[in-house]
Amino acid sequence: MATSVFFSVSKPLKPYYSPVYYSLQQQQNNPKTQIQIRPESQTHHHNDPKLIINGPSTLSGHVNISGSKNSSLSLLAATLCCSVGSTNLHNVPVSLSDIDTMLAILTSLGAKVEVFNGGGDPKEEEVMVVVNCEHIVSVEPCLESLRKIRGGFFVIGPLLGRFGEAVVGLPGGCDIGARPVDLYVRGLTALGAVVVIRDGIVYTHVANGRSLVGARFKLDYQSVGATETLMMAASLADGDTLLSNVAKEPEVIDLARFLNNSGAYVQGAGTNEIFIKGNRKLYGSESVVSPDRIEAGTFMLAAAITRSCVSMSPVVSSDISSLIDKLKISGCKIAQHNHHTLEVSANRANAGGNLRGFDVMTGPFPGFPTDLQPQTMALLTTCDGSSVVEESVFDKRMSHVRELRKLGAKIQVCKNTALIPGNVQDSPLHGAHLVATDLRGGISLVLAGLAAKGTTEISGINHIERGYENLDTKLRVLGVDIKRLIPTPWCYVTVTHCNLGAGCYVTVTHCNLGQCLTNAHHDKGTFNRMKRNSGFP
Repeated sequence: MATSVFFSVSKPLKPYYSPVYYSLQQQQNNPKTQIQIRPESQTHHHNDPKLIINGPSTLSGHVNISGSKNSSLSLLAATLCCSVGSTNLHNVPVSLSDIDTMLAILTSLGAKVEVFNGGGDPKEEEVMVVVNCEHIVSVEPCLESLRKIRGGFFVIGPLLGRFGEAVVGLPGGCDIGARPVDLYVRGLTALGAVVVIRDGIVYTHVANGRSLVGARFKLDYQSVGATETLMMAASLADGDTLLSNVAKEPEVIDLARFLNNSGAYVQGAGTNEIFIKGNRKLYGSESVVSPDRIEAGTFMLAAAITRSCVSMSPVVSSDISSLIDKLKISGCKIAQHNHHTLEVSANRANAGGNLRGFDVMTGPFPGFPTDLQPQTMALLTTCDGSSVVEESVFDKRMSHVRELRKLGAKIQVCKNTALIPGNVQDSPLHGAHLVATDLRGGISLVLAGLAAKGTTEISGINHIERGYENLDTKLRVLGVDIKRLIPTPWCYVTVTHCNLGAGCYVTVTHCNLGQCLTNAHHDKGTFNRMKRNSGFP
């Protein structure tokens, strides 16, 4: 609803804004005239940051890979299992918004969280998060934070295992298809929990009034989140638990290593079955988060799509072997310089001409990662020969296709399968205005923008920044002409009555100043602050 406010006009506006002042004079007797309070040169329509890429780009140099976002989320949730002492987590990508949200979730439960990042120096490699969960005061985490990320739901396992009850909102995250929590519910029920879902909230408690109990449970699908949640819950249960048909992802192995360091007994992580001996008391420990295999894969694809040569570290090549195999088929040369440094070369001289297309079907590890599917599709639009991409994990992970088409990509989609016809040029892509709607789809637009001719503008990058740390800086180091822009705030007002000698009544109709339209009342001081933020004198 529009809100009327009053502000005084005691002197003419500065010449730079004279058209705005002129419109006030001309329309003082014409009610409901809409004007815009902002500098004339500004053309932004919201205050979300944007990426501006001038391409095509040629990359060169070395990029440092951050710690795994997905591993960090599960390890942070697992700190709730530790009732004695503090946990030190190294190599956590603390600048990611998803990590910040998870830390907020832990804090809302009463955990003490401290972040040490080398005094704020982004070049400082040593980043450590210290979490103490000895004095948890609630089993109901902040609902607003939970609905921002999928990983926040993981806390239901340790809360239920340690305290015998939990009240957790259904998870959020990217809108990439159905990600039901039925596996979580049935697994926790098998461990002796009573679970009720009502109005988007999961209410659960142990049936015997004491603790969870060990059990055998087979997952219908190799869900990483369900596997990790049940591992944490079973580590605090009475008795032995055998989980079968579990996820084998490297993140699961990271979690098992952490739980064992904390006093649990978890065996079989990385295989089809995980055996867990319950232990009612776990202790804080030290752990190092593995490098992010999805970020590493993304930079490998960035080198490929720009036909460049880039090295990166640290990388665990076995974690992304399925991508390495596909890039080699395409013609890329991939070299392992030492146990943690990988180099990708995709220039014509090394590739023997243009890269060739290939087929991809996503699946659980060690299959092709669904989190690399959109980026791979961007690459395939620039390769010779037809390619087929089949998404078998999520049922709505094709939203990036619409945006890639704006760049000139030729992609045909039928349900969860995409056909990319052969490319007869080095790159068929050209710059355009794009909107990122999810994390991995958003980064695929960045990769396409690197190869596109002209300027590519990408909004909605808050999605991308959930999973890529210092992305624009890393790309700039590799030679990309990229800028991250934050538009100047502005607002629209409607003049309802004006007397330049005394003052004007206006109605605020649109605003990107953040909170100004959420207030129930606007006074003169509020509007003066809005004027200052807008550049209005």
